[in-house]
Order: sequence, then structure tokens, then C-alpha cells
Amino acid sequence: MHTRTLGQDLQVSAIGLGAMGMSQSYGPNPGDRSEMIAVLRSALDAGVTFFDTAEVYGPYVNEELVGEALEPVRDQVVIATKFGWDIQNGQSVGLDSRPEQIRRVADASLRRLRTDTLDLFYQHRVDPDVPIADVAGTVGELVAEGKVRHFGLSEASAATIRAAHAVFPVTAVQSEYSLWTRDPEVEVLPTLAELGIGFVPFSPLGKGFLTGTVSTDTAFDDGDIRRRVPRFEAENLAANQALVDHVKVLAEAKDAAPGQIVRRDDPCRARRVPGDRCPERILVVDPRPRGRGPADPGRTRDRLRAVQPAGQGIPHGNGEHRHRVRRR
Repeated sequence: MHTRTLGQDLQVSAIGLGAMGMSQSYGPNPGDRSEMIAVLRSALDAGVTFFDTAEVYGPYVNEELVGEALEPVRDQVVIATKFGWDIQNGQSVGLDSRPEQIRRVADASLRRLRTDTLDLFYQHRVDPDVPIADVAGTVGELVAEGKVRHFGLSEASAATIRAAHAVFPVTAVQSEYSLWTRDPEVEVLPTLAELGIGFVPFSPLGKGFLTGTVSTDTAFDDGDIRRRVPRFEAENLAANQALVDHVKVLAEAKDAAPGQIVRRDDPCRARRVPGDRCPERILVVDPRPRGRGPADPGRTRDRLRAVQPAGQGIPHGNGEHRHRVRRR
């Protein structure tokens, strides 16, 4: 698999693997532990070296799963995790990016991931009650201490990215980005290009919809996050089918899987982190369709973007106006 470089010097596989769905959000959960460990290790066999988790997934158990699975191959992989939540009695009740909390999370994540260093440490959501300079400065101290290698942000605005980067270099920014979620294109992507910061899209396959495996007949389990997303309501799914139909036509023309076409729609050469629990799907990770004719990424992109999605997705708002509840 091809590799990409985040920021200045963090080299990762062009496709990463998000582990969240192995413990929450996409049922039934949690997945069988031995099976999920096998999935993580099979991803490495397929060329994936970039793995994504967070303390809030589970909470905690997803980091433990990733740590157990990747401990034997730790020197071959890059592990990203995240801080920034106030977790009480097993539930996230708000945000908390105070410096002392960042340090507590770093130490706990190191233990759960069975490692000496966190390769990439994201602020999971921007905390409006803590100056971003304090957050960046604290992670910078952890880098100096050898506990963290690189600093990242998730769902941050362009202004926040600039302010953080001025204090300590930001290696990567993670945001939702796909054919039907293009918010970062307006301000975030130009800012990252200017500052030399890597971009890591999550949910690049539209939470599974853009692969053509979800229809109006699909029944989501109680624990499945898509039950709460308006875009997955039956009426909107039917309207959005036009986008999937376009993807399928292009996939057939290129002798490719729909997911490859979706991943190929990538004007910024991003490092994507789709999530999956199936080894067979992980094996189809190369985003380059073989095709029966010359590639025309510009035309493909224009066709796909011409179809406007119906219904709202999960409202991120650049992450800076959500989850205001704080209970410390």
C-alpha cells in the first residue's frame, strides 16, 4: 500500500483503520474480542499501518483492544488516540481538556495501549472553556517528555488550528469528510495546505451508505448510531440513493468496488480512516480502481458532487459548539 506523510514527518499508510466500531456505535457491540483482534492484525497484513482509537470509545475498552492486538507488532504501526472528555461512571458527560486532565488521559492511554509513546494524540473535540494555547502547550510538554510523538486536533475550526499551531506544531487534523460531508473544504483544507498539516478524514464511506450496502430496508440495531442520524431515515435514504447509483455506475466502469470509487474522490490526498469489523472488506483497501480506460478523477468528482445529499448528518459544527455540558 502507498504511504503518506502527515505534517512533516509522520509516515502512515494511505488508508488507516478506525477501531471505534469494534466497541461501540455500530452493533452488535462489543464485537467478539478474538475476532476483533484478528481483524486488526489482518489489516496490518493488508498493508494498513495507521490505527485510530480513543479513550471515550467504550469507554476505555477500545484502547485496550487495540493495545492487545498491536502489542506484538508495535514497531510496525502508528497508533492515534484522543483526549478531551469528562467521563464519569462509564459515560461521557461533557468536555474536559484542562492540562491536568490531558496528562491523566495520556498516562492512562499509554497503559491501555501497552506502549511507551502515543504516536498521535488528538484533542477529540475543542473545549470552549480551556484556551487552545494551554492545550497545545500541554501536549508539547508531553512530546518533550517522550510520552507523545505528535499533536492533532479533531473537528476544529481554521481559527483554532492556526492558534494551536502557533504554540506547538499540529501534525494532523481529523474531521468527517466524504462525498456527502464536505464542510472542511471551505476553510479547514486551505488552512491545512497553507500550514503543512495533514488531513485525516473519518467516515469517508458515509458510515457505510456510500458503499451501496445500506437501503431503506436496512434495520439498524438499537446501539447503532445511524438510528439517530436524519440522513439515514427512510425518506432521506431513498433520496440519497441517486448518489450511490452514480458510484455504482462508475465502479462497474472501472471494475472496482464502490468503496474504491468513494475513496478515490480525494482532492487533498488525505489519509483516510474508515472503520470496519470485517477482514474481507479490509482486504479491499487499495483506493485505486484498475479501470478499463484512462482515469479521469476530475470528471468523476464533478459527477458525484453534482448530487446533493438529503437530510442532516451528525452536526459537528467544527466541533466547537457541541457538548457544552460539563460536570466536574
